Amino acid sequence: MAGLRSGAGRAGPPYGMLRHGLRVWVVDWLLARVPTPRRNPFALGYLAVVCATTTFAKLADPGLVLRLQQASSSDAHNLLQHPLRALLFSGFWVAGTIWMPYLWAFAFTVAPLERRVGPGRAAAVFAAGHVGATLLSQAVVIAAVADGRLASGALDHLDIGVSYGVLASLGALAGLLRPRGRLLALGLAVTLIVQQIAGDRDLVTGIGHPAALLAGVALWGRLRRTADRRLCRPEPGRRAGRRRSEPAGPAGTSAPASGRAALLDRM
Repeated sequence: MAGLRSGAGRAGPPYGMLRHGLRVWVVDWLLARVPTPRRNPFALGYLAVVCATTTFAKLADPGLVLRLQQASSSDAHNLLQHPLRALLFSGFWVAGTIWMPYLWAFAFTVAPLERRVGPGRAAAVFAAGHVGATLLSQAVVIAAVADGRLASGALDHLDIGVSYGVLASLGALAGLLRPRGRLLALGLAVTLIVQQIAGDRDLVTGIGHPAALLAGVALWGRLRRTADRRLCRPEPGRRAGRRRSEPAGPAGTSAPASGRAALLDRM
């Protein structure tokens, strides 16, 4: 009896197992969100290209950089003359010489979207936002020049950057989150767009940024079906059901790693 009483005040094995389970859960939660080449080939590959062009823009001759950016720009003049080149290469530069903000932008938008829907569909969402918003905004510029509301020089204004693709990815990702996370993501996107419109008053981005966000939102239904199929798909080389080496623990203990990974992908 004395031994039972002395052990009652100490933390027994169940409490220790619970603390261990919480630590494992937190570690799994963090590791599941760290971009890796296997998990995020599109996001990391695109970031590498953007990093290379940004470094080149800092180190190379400014005149050469300007000529290359003008040749890559998706302005109305280039779209009418070289549409494929303009749409493709305009997304490989950033507006400015600072790369670090785009690292965080990709880490919190493109990478989690890619983890849920796969690299091919994440690239398609990014491209849809970039191409759709570019074409719409430049069509407005062409119409405004034709009506005399803008000078003809607006057809040649430099238009480069990855913001359309990032906003489309954020809009698409919001549809895969829980309601509270969805409202937070959309609220953040709308706040950024409103601040940009109020501060810059640039016609192209004032039209392109909302259009890119809406392009991602328009893909919610298709991406949700894709994300659900990926969650239900068993891991390669693993049979459905519990493996013989994974004993079923008592109620309240941590689930197998595959079950935790599936749950983490829904968060």
